Amino acid sequence: MLPATISKSKKLGLTVAFLLGTTALLQSCKAGQNPAQGKKDYRMDYPNLLNVVYTPNSGRLQGQGMFTDMGSWMGFTIPARGASYNGFCGPFDLDNRTWVSESVFKLSALNKNRQELVYKPDTAIYYPGKLLMKSSSGLEKLDQALVFITANHALLKCSSAKDVYFKLEGSLSGPMVWTRQGNSLLSTLKKGEIIMLSFPGNVSLDVSGKAYTASSKNCVRQLNVVVSYFNSSEEHSRRKAEAAGILKRANEKFDANSNRWNGYIRANLRSDMPLKNNKVMVKSIMTLISNWRSPKGALYHAGLVPSHAMDYFVGFWAWDSWKHAVALSSIDNKLAKDQMRTMFDYQDETGMIADCIYTDSAENNYRDSKPPLAAWAVDAIYKADGDKAFLKEMYPKLLKYYQWWYTYRDHDKNGICEYGATDGTLEAAKWESGMDNAIRFDRTMMLKNSPNAWSMDQESVDLNAYLHLEYELLKKFAKVLSVPFKEIDRKAVLQKYFFSNRHGYFFDKTLKGDFIEVYGPEGWTPLWTGLANKQQAERVAKIMFDPKKFSTYIPFPTAAADNPKFNSRGYWRGPIWLDQVYFAIAGLRKYGYTQEADTYTRQVFGRLKGLDGDAPIHENYDVHTGQRLKASHFSWSAAHLFLMYKDMGKK
Repeated sequence: MLPATISKSKKLGLTVAFLLGTTALLQSCKAGQNPAQGKKDYRMDYPNLLNVVYTPNSGRLQGQGMFTDMGSWMGFTIPARGASYNGFCGPFDLDNRTWVSESVFKLSALNKNRQELVYKPDTAIYYPGKLLMKSSSGLEKLDQALVFITANHALLKCSSAKDVYFKLEGSLSGPMVWTRQGNSLLSTLKKGEIIMLSFPGNVSLDVSGKAYTASSKNCVRQLNVVVSYFNSSEEHSRRKAEAAGILKRANEKFDANSNRWNGYIRANLRSDMPLKNNKVMVKSIMTLISNWRSPKGALYHAGLVPSHAMDYFVGFWAWDSWKHAVALSSIDNKLAKDQMRTMFDYQDETGMIADCIYTDSAENNYRDSKPPLAAWAVDAIYKADGDKAFLKEMYPKLLKYYQWWYTYRDHDKNGICEYGATDGTLEAAKWESGMDNAIRFDRTMMLKNSPNAWSMDQESVDLNAYLHLEYELLKKFAKVLSVPFKEIDRKAVLQKYFFSNRHGYFFDKTLKGDFIEVYGPEGWTPLWTGLANKQQAERVAKIMFDPKKFSTYIPFPTAAADNPKFNSRGYWRGPIWLDQVYFAIAGLRKYGYTQEADTYTRQVFGRLKGLDGDAPIHENYDVHTGQRLKASHFSWSAAHLFLMYKDMGKK
């Protein structure tokens, strides 16, 4: 169900002007000009695509999105109407899931006569990569703009049209207290992380326990401050000096932030698309970047969590990572490479990739792996920049991972693999499929292959279709790198083995050779991977076009709509998962169904609830209504919406 905090914030956002932005402000941004650069500021065309309105302690936090960027482990929100202060909320500690402060920077000012002015927010806007707040006290105006400069540092710029004495106040939450070091304030968090506020030299500081007041010593029109989050005291010692450098070059840093975000948008914006589709693309990028996390603890490379809004998604998952990396290859290819590396950091000696990994490696899950799409991701990255060094780095790891499946997940050694587990449980084997409670697994049993290696008693068509794609790409990489490659092409065997001529569809099979006649997304995976022949694709497409099965209001549910076990809110038993929708649409496009693929894409863009407003992108959706279901701010959903946008109209 839709989290209560999201619902409450959305209602507030729809009823107060400052959440939507004043007409005058939006009109001033309409031209999208960046005065500092004289270039078009694309970000100004996309205000409030996501609602990040939330005041600490105003309700249930689970599902609430934050403004965060650059892989930072801290986030901020916009206060709801009626908050007793003028400032952004936070920071919020995204790892430990706690508020460091209700508002670490509460802003006010004194006029030239030292008379204190009480400011109230008029407008708050979340632009891609920036929070902006405009407030007033009578005719006096103040602006606040917050951006992330690095994973460790966020920069707040306070500005006024007139000279004023700026004043900032803030208190820490819980038992934490401030320690002053020069013109900086420090406090140690629960697990040894350090929060730091850095002020310029023209500010006087008054500190008392968990509270502080900072005041500019003279009348000025701009005051810049930095809030920093360090993973450890060692990182603080190593990087604390960066804050002073940011303060000295604040305007330059703001421009760099603008250039980066405009680069994300400009590189992917299509002039042949309507604004509503462009908004989907930009919202997808915002979702992906907000889930970016920098190395911390046992996470040795950067990557994307599935959702920063959910407290159970603070690690990296395998097939999520492959999907994220494909989209990121068109947004930030360096981050895409790190997204791949972070999972392979934990490839074991057998070649297995863990299901998920965390900042605390003791929590890593090796009970199962995840569907093999890693070579697909590396191929997208290689296509983006032609980096042979990265290809050389990844190739032996990819090959070892590919071979692992045939060694540990082929019970009868017939060259056709099964999903399985290291602990023999069906639960973990279902997790390995990624489709945890799919109808096709309702009668599945487990079989032991060897110590710490178990298989389902059924061979899954999607797994073997993925492995076929991985094989084709590994062969391509070997040729690029001029290394030997042992060719074992199973394509013809797999085409015949998994295709039911009677039903015109691809199904899983029992180890006895019987079809498991459940119509699900696994049946169109051979189209997406190119495994199906033309005649098979034509017959599968007919079933995909059937409104009683898959051509539903939101197309391509995770079970045929006419299945007696279909449940529109049943996780993998009916709802829409956008990765499978993408595989369906891209598969149809691959076999020449361009018009149909575009029609289905338009249906997805136009019918998912909240996609054209300020609601977050969700994990899955109701097939009949488009209603948002599980986790909000979901990375792989955003990744596949982004890929649908990129593919639309292609033949």
